[in-house]
Amino acid sequence: MGEVTNVTEYQAIAKEKLPKMVYDYYASGAEDQWTLAENQNAFSRILFRPRILIDVSKIDMTTTILGFKISMPIMIAPTAMQKMAHPEGEYATARAASAANTIMTLSSWATSSVEEVASTGPWNSILPALCVQEQKSCGAACEKSRKGRFQGHCTHCGYP
Repeated sequence: MGEVTNVTEYQAIAKEKLPKMVYDYYASGAEDQWTLAENQNAFSRILFRPRILIDVSKIDMTTTILGFKISMPIMIAPTAMQKMAHPEGEYATARAASAANTIMTLSSWATSSVEEVASTGPWNSILPALCVQEQKSCGAACEKSRKGRFQGHCTHCGYP
């Protein structure tokens, strides 16, 4: 995988290695898949302007997101059911986020609980994504993040 340079190449590897049902789950979107198509279209419009013959030995990509200083403006979005793809699931993702000094958002449909992921190490950069379908459950969601030693959480409303 050292030669992989884009998302499309990762998709091809995933399709080859994962069971069909697991790959189809990860590769699909909700309902009519409109948001999936819009995200792919938006991503395809991002272009990088190559700069030639400039000094790149001292590039600083650090930034601050929600008060967290991270190494680059890239974070790990909530991804459900990670243990379907790998036995370590969210634990491995949390370790990768920590090693890269960036933020991981733990899905409300994770295959590991907030408490389990918190117990695997000093993951100060994990934000649990807590699905709040009723206003009264918002306080409980905040308390769960606090008890898990997280410095914050990501709340989304609606259906996961």
